[in-house]
Amino acid sequence: MSEQQAKIRDVLDRLYDKYNHRDCIKPDPLQFVYRYSEPGDMEIAGLLAADLAYGRVQQIEKSLTDLFGRIGASPYEFVIGFGEEERQELSGFKHRFTTGRDISDLLELLKRVLNQYGSIEEFFLRGCDPGDNETIGALSKFCDSLCAMYAAGHGGQVSRGLKYLLAGPAGGSASKRLNLFLRWMVRDDEVDAGLWKSVDKAALIVPVDVHIGRLCRILGFHSRKTVSLGSAVEITRAFAEIEPDDPVKYDFSLSRVGIVENCTGQRRGGCELCELFEICFEQ
Repeated sequence: MSEQQAKIRDVLDRLYDKYNHRDCIKPDPLQFVYRYSEPGDMEIAGLLAADLAYGRVQQIEKSLTDLFGRIGASPYEFVIGFGEEERQELSGFKHRFTTGRDISDLLELLKRVLNQYGSIEEFFLRGCDPGDNETIGALSKFCDSLCAMYAAGHGGQVSRGLKYLLAGPAGGSASKRLNLFLRWMVRDDEVDAGLWKSVDKAALIVPVDVHIGRLCRILGFHSRKTVSLGSAVEITRAFAEIEPDDPVKYDFSLSRVGIVENCTGQRRGGCELCELFEICFEQ
């Protein structure tokens, strides 16, 4: 490890110690996973919460509160028993451009997955190749398989809303929301739930959004102006130079700099109190 990498790791460790705690999760959508204690409920809550993790934090929280209020005490039971009555329960739901119909279409697919495989994890594992050292291929197969399942019953077409919820990396997307779901399910610490025991955390891809993209440019992990699969892979491999067994370890704590501390990448009053200050302004 170079001197600069060691310096960055020291900064990231301080951020991890500061933010990587259960009581720091709110307002992150991960909070909705911990409303439940049964793995089946937590897994479904995780996928829904991650899928709607776009837009303003306050709106995400409001929409998820509405959605899980409609779903009730057990997301697993809601999905297993999903039918016309449950579809009607979701009919008035809307989060930005995701509608209750989009969520219902996804839940109908998950009902088939649970009936056939028992869990989302088991279905995901179908797409895992033992030779893969990243989850990109498995996530692509996961999304493509669900879309194909839907298309088979809808004249070969997949609705635009469902495509957005299942935006995998095959088309070059960074797949921030689905990589976020994988982080929650695979990693196991005070923040991440670690429900999935059969996927190696070393294979995870960093969920890159605007905040992480900006902060990782400051760290020198990439220089791209747009977020794509390429930038997500580049950022992940830079983290792997520092933490090879757990490259996504610092994602939650680093993202707090943007979400909680409202960092915009521009110098302002209070910047000197940030753990990233020295690195940020030596660039």
